[in-house]
Amino acid sequence: MANQNERKKELQSEMHELLQENASLKEELETEFKISNKKIAHQEKEERAAELVIANKELIFQNDEKEKRAAELAIANKELIFQNDEKEKRAAELVIANKELVFQNDEKEKRAAELVVANKELAFQNDEKEKRAAELVITKKELAFKKELDGYRSEKERLAHELTLL
Repeated sequence: MANQNERKKELQSEMHELLQENASLKEELETEFKISNKKIAHQEKEERAAELVIANKELIFQNDEKEKRAAELAIANKELIFQNDEKEKRAAELVIANKELVFQNDEKEKRAAELVVANKELAFQNDEKEKRAAELVITKKELAFKKELDGYRSEKERLAHELTLL
């Protein structure tokens, strides 16, 4: 029985040692697990940080491109504003030129109407001149005839006078 008690004590002592060793191993495993989890978390954080650095560089590049495009669009917008101003000026000039052309056309129409009246007057005057010319031709013929008659009368009187003298 003493052997059994000793053996029991030895077994209890071994069990106590095994429990202590188990507790120690458990603590070590928990510590290693925590360290591993921290390493994994740290590694994941580093990977995520690397991904974020790449994404940040991409965003910086995209922002630079957007700023360049915005600058180009600002220049293009200024050019369009300038062109619109020029078109408005040209449109105003064309409105003035159009008014001037309308005025000139009105003046031309008035002048054309005056010329129509003047042409009618000239045609009337030409008709009158032709009539007068025809009358003058007749008058000239009458005068020539009268002159010829006067010449005959003068000749007749001269002859009559000569006859009386004889």
